[in-house]
Amino acid sequence: MTETAPSAAAVAELPAFDALELERARATGRGIAFMLLSVALFSTMDGMIKWLGADYPTLQIVFFRSLFAFVPLGFFLARSGSLAALKTHSLLGHLLRAMVGLSAMSIFFYAYSQMPLANVVAIGFAAPLFVTALSVPLLGERVGPRRWSAVAVGFLGVLVMVRPDRGVFEGVAWLALAGTVFYALAMIFVRRLSRTETSMAIVFYFTLACTLVSGAALPFVWTTPDTLGWALLIAVGLLGGLAQLTMTTAFRLAEASVVAPFDYSAMLWTAMIGYLFWQEVPGPHIWLGVAIVGGSGLYIVQREARLGLPRGVARRLQARR
Repeated sequence: MTETAPSAAAVAELPAFDALELERARATGRGIAFMLLSVALFSTMDGMIKWLGADYPTLQIVFFRSLFAFVPLGFFLARSGSLAALKTHSLLGHLLRAMVGLSAMSIFFYAYSQMPLANVVAIGFAAPLFVTALSVPLLGERVGPRRWSAVAVGFLGVLVMVRPDRGVFEGVAWLALAGTVFYALAMIFVRRLSRTETSMAIVFYFTLACTLVSGAALPFVWTTPDTLGWALLIAVGLLGGLAQLTMTTAFRLAEASVVAPFDYSAMLWTAMIGYLFWQEVPGPHIWLGVAIVGGSGLYIVQREARLGLPRGVARRLQARR
């Protein structure tokens, strides 16, 4: 049986196809690198916030975290050479996102000062579970039995971490869980805003709202920083803004299902920082809970990516924006 030789056109297309696949692979590698950098920056910022929390009010830390985040954000805007990215079609949507986002930030910052750093981060990993559950009533999305099962298993992992059998002594863990719910609500509003708003607009208006609200409270809570305090407060804002930009870049370069799992590297960073500065060692129940919650979260991410494939290129590009 005679084999049919490939056409000249088909041969000519092969190098271009290989080049496209190579460029995608390189972009994915860069996306993973940016995600790892972002997690390292956020983890370092969290450690600084815990340090500051012993001497400075939460809202004062929130103010500096928000104000100095405008430095890297402003640099990014200036480099783009256009303010069109800040155009908004939903001021109310930004306001709602800012309200729940500011609540989540304030709760987490306070929790950092009251319990081991890695424990707070571990509980925060439950956010994707709440996002999946809340997307049904708030976004009208359909969640199948597989993802509901993953959510149920993940919540068992949350209970392992917060340990309801320990009573009031673990009450701050429930506060961290409340912060996680607010964070999940913020992500729901971000999903809704992303239909009409750019990523830069979402980050900019959230940062602006946090600066204004915490700044209004500043005269009532102000504690004058010493030299180290000034340095750490400014660094928190700079690192936070830079971390936001690097994470946005990561999701732009690679698929969410590829880069999202690397967010769990925060557990290693925060456990190391907590041990070096406060001799904190996460208990076995924390690592077990992280394994359960992380496995459930990763399954949800992969499942959503698999279900999203038939919806076309436009939907995937929108998710990468």
